[in-house]
Amino acid sequence: MTPAAELLESLETIAGARVLCVGDVMLDRFVYGGAERISPEAPIPVLRVERQMEMLGGAGNVARNLAGLGVSTAFVSVVGRDAAGTRIAALLGELTDTEANLVNGDNRTTSIKTRYIAGSQQMLRADEESLEPLDGRLREKVLKAVRGALPDCGAVILADYGKGMFGGGLANQVISLAIEASVPVVVDPQGRDYAPYSGADLVTPNLKELAEASGQSTDGDEEIIAAANRLIDGTGVKGVLATRSADGMSLIVKGEAPRHFAAEARDVFDVSGAGDTVAATMAAGLAARIPAGRAVELANTAAGIVVGKIGTAAAYADDIAAALRAAELAGSGMKIVPRRTAFDRVEQWRGQGLKVGFTNGCFDLLHPGHLSVIAQAKKACDRLIVALNSDASTRRLKGPKRPIQGEAARAAVLASLETVDLVVIFEDDTPADLIELLKPEVFVKGADYRIEDIPEAKIVRAYGGEIVLAELADGHSTTSTIARIAE
Repeated sequence: MTPAAELLESLETIAGARVLCVGDVMLDRFVYGGAERISPEAPIPVLRVERQMEMLGGAGNVARNLAGLGVSTAFVSVVGRDAAGTRIAALLGELTDTEANLVNGDNRTTSIKTRYIAGSQQMLRADEESLEPLDGRLREKVLKAVRGALPDCGAVILADYGKGMFGGGLANQVISLAIEASVPVVVDPQGRDYAPYSGADLVTPNLKELAEASGQSTDGDEEIIAAANRLIDGTGVKGVLATRSADGMSLIVKGEAPRHFAAEARDVFDVSGAGDTVAATMAAGLAARIPAGRAVELANTAAGIVVGKIGTAAAYADDIAAALRAAELAGSGMKIVPRRTAFDRVEQWRGQGLKVGFTNGCFDLLHPGHLSVIAQAKKACDRLIVALNSDASTRRLKGPKRPIQGEAARAAVLASLETVDLVVIFEDDTPADLIELLKPEVFVKGADYRIEDIPEAKIVRAYGGEIVLAELADGHSTTSTIARIAE
């Protein structure tokens, strides 16, 4: 298992990648309500509709996952000239750093999956879709969009959901263009025939799909390896990443020793979309040129997060970072949280009439000076959030030999303090974005700053927050402590 610090560095590297996602996009519609009676017209329950929700599905969910990882995405798909196609365009437009190229087909119906749910029980799914292959005109428009996007992308994902987009040889044409451009390809496959994916660097079937495509058992490690090698030899794909649900993943690449990756134990609520998350994370890893095994470990963590959510879901970079840190800091409690969890907690506190305070720093080699500032910050509020510079951020601020302690250890020490209510690790050089999100009523800095020199002061004043300068305890400094140790 790669140390969490190295995986966190890879996660940060991934955020600078750009990926081309090509595939069948869908509109996932969820209709929620209650079912307390049986219809007098037929022996079926009557759903009393209470609310509806729409989100991107299929290749659109892959794009959601890429955006969640901070990856820049070029997205190519086909929709009909209908309301669902317009809705999909709007939802894609809401994704960060996603450039969508939707080809409109006059005679096609945009794919819609409508799920009717009573309480927590799905009663029915209704599908509206076109399944025929694209005609020559639409196929050429897709290929033109792919050619235009490829030069700026580090990897390609083919998200095949069997809705007709890749019929007629389009999958092989896209892969051929990627090979010509020396861009690796990840395929989230569909069906039993993987020959159209020949030349792809990686296909990501689950065990059922692998068994069906290979015609072999996938009941154990050796059987999975044999089935994957049969696919590799018989179809021309270069590698297989078999997702194994609670048993993790297996990576089998031609010419390399097979590797198995155990899954973290998690409560499974819904496996919908976990394959999208795996494909997105692997493609992002290939685009960022991180080692394949490390990308699999990130994908494994991301998939574990997604199966703990309801519906087609995405794993966000801060979710993955929090899960990696939590695994390393098992037993440190629930104080160390990602930014979106911190936001939810702050909203709860405000609802209880509590005043939220905020301070930040690297807190390397925690000393009495740090403790004094934290204690003064706590006195100024009811609940105190400590924002902690990540290892990468600390290196940029303090130099290549810092921090002395990794972010996981620093966070654990801070979380152990009774005066600290939450610890949030941030990647930027300043916590400005985090302050903008949380809007703490009190912002505390050491008195070695002047208010006018504090970069975040303008943000705090803009929303009406208070700035408090904490008195510093004399004779305490991490830098001077390190210097004395070095003497």
